[in-house]
Amino acid sequence: MKLLLVDDDAGLRALLRTTFEIFDIDVAEAEDARAAERAVAASKPDVVVLDVQMPGASGLEFCRRLKTDPATDGVAVVLLTGSEGGTQAAADDCGADALVFKPFSPLQLLAVVEQLAGTRYGVPFRSPRSDDPQEQLLLYARDLRHVVEIERGQRTLVQRAYRETVAALASALESKDTGTRAHSQRVQSYALELARALNPELLEDPSTEYGFLLHDVGKIGIPDRILQKPRPLSPAEERLMRTHTVLGEQVLNGVAFFHGDGLRVVRSHHERWDGGGYPDGLAGTDIPLAARVFAVADTLDAITSDRPYRRAGRWVDAGRELVQQSGKQFDPAVVSAFVGAEARLRAVRSEFDGVPA
Repeated sequence: MKLLLVDDDAGLRALLRTTFEIFDIDVAEAEDARAAERAVAASKPDVVVLDVQMPGASGLEFCRRLKTDPATDGVAVVLLTGSEGGTQAAADDCGADALVFKPFSPLQLLAVVEQLAGTRYGVPFRSPRSDDPQEQLLLYARDLRHVVEIERGQRTLVQRAYRETVAALASALESKDTGTRAHSQRVQSYALELARALNPELLEDPSTEYGFLLHDVGKIGIPDRILQKPRPLSPAEERLMRTHTVLGEQVLNGVAFFHGDGLRVVRSHHERWDGGGYPDGLAGTDIPLAARVFAVADTLDAITSDRPYRRAGRWVDAGRELVQQSGKQFDPAVVSAFVGAEARLRAVRSEFDGVPA
């Protein structure tokens, strides 16, 4: 829905624009009738919300122009009034579709707009009238709380849908990489447990857990003959496989949500503590902490899972390998976190395997 808001009070326009945009209404603004005419000519709105008392031509005059012009007579007009002349009779005379008296509830106005536009957002319709000069502020405060509650609910739904979409993408990637069924979900769970044990602040960045899940997104650019090869890769194939970290960063770089630790995990999860990793040869604390955490989780799952070229190893062997590589391949602090959280990590694996811990 397109809405044109015409009022010389910039503060009121800002408040109403914020309310309407939360409900996905496209809002244009004008401070007087002249600016409103230009806005209508540029893009005809579905509804015009129009203050009666404005500098220059009044809202009543502008409404009459809209309603007598065949090009705009179908545009719904809501008049806002708190002044003399803004009566129901005057509104009817100029052809307005609705009249809302000040002070008004922003959600009350939204209810009127949605009725005229034939849409439904499920907001409560209220039409309180009061001579208390503080009433408008009280209505704004009450509606702001209600709108925040609605926005939080919408944000939760969006985040849930986003999480499900990312998980579906990770599963689609695994269909290319035969032998790593549920790898992304398992290694994400391992990494989350390690992060909580080592530094819970890592998880304050929402991109981190998605980086854990989509760490191998760059494999969409690796040929299946390499991903599914049932024996070790040749040097040339290994060089090509290693490009998946940079490819993954390029794929996700255009998604603002991933900027932060999530993107760093995707690029740097194959770096080594001793500097012998890729793609940048980073060493020690130059490697992003989230990537150092993930490297331990990734290796844990790699050793304990079947791969196209070998059978899964034992959990105890994976733990021994991690400890042996502490200070070489892995950050010693992360390995220590692994030792301390090993019982919880085993429980994660049992949940995925469908057996009691």
